[in-house]
Amino acid sequence: MEVFEAIRRRKSVRAYLPTPVPREKLEKILEAARLAPSAENIQPWYFVVVTDPERRRRIAKSGRFAKFLVESPVVIVGCGDQRASPRWHLVDVAIAMQNMVLAATGEGLGTCWVGSFDEGVVRRLLKIPERFRVIALLAVGHPRGKLDLLGKMVHLIHRRKKLGEMVGFEEYGGPFR
Repeated sequence: MEVFEAIRRRKSVRAYLPTPVPREKLEKILEAARLAPSAENIQPWYFVVVTDPERRRRIAKSGRFAKFLVESPVVIVGCGDQRASPRWHLVDVAIAMQNMVLAATGEGLGTCWVGSFDEGVVRRLLKIPERFRVIALLAVGHPRGKLDLLGKMVHLIHRRKKLGEMVGFEEYGGPFR
């Protein structure tokens, strides 16, 4: 799939089939993260791949909007080394995780970026060292055709902006023509 097509097709998936994600697809997704740019090429990321149903259940319980993670066959936990890159670890991990989202879409998989979790619970459960911050979770799996009412409501309330609403040429508010 061409990159722009993956960007267009990407959507937040909150319902998954129980089908495992093939190892080769998972490796491709993780390789996309490895190839991401980072400030000074420090690569301050570490990713924990969680497939164990009990661990996924405990992670899901830690966040108000993370309940669907029990269904996702894979949860990737994105961690940033705040010692290695105190100023940029958060941004660098986010860039790497977005690469994973697009790679997964290109592989025909669904994803959902999750920020609703208790960092302490996730840290203890996965034995993540103190120098790392848990930045975000990424659900990965085969989408299950289910009506996503939450997603539909969000898109009704917050529509996609037009380019002219988010781009200024030469200065803030400079007209986009």
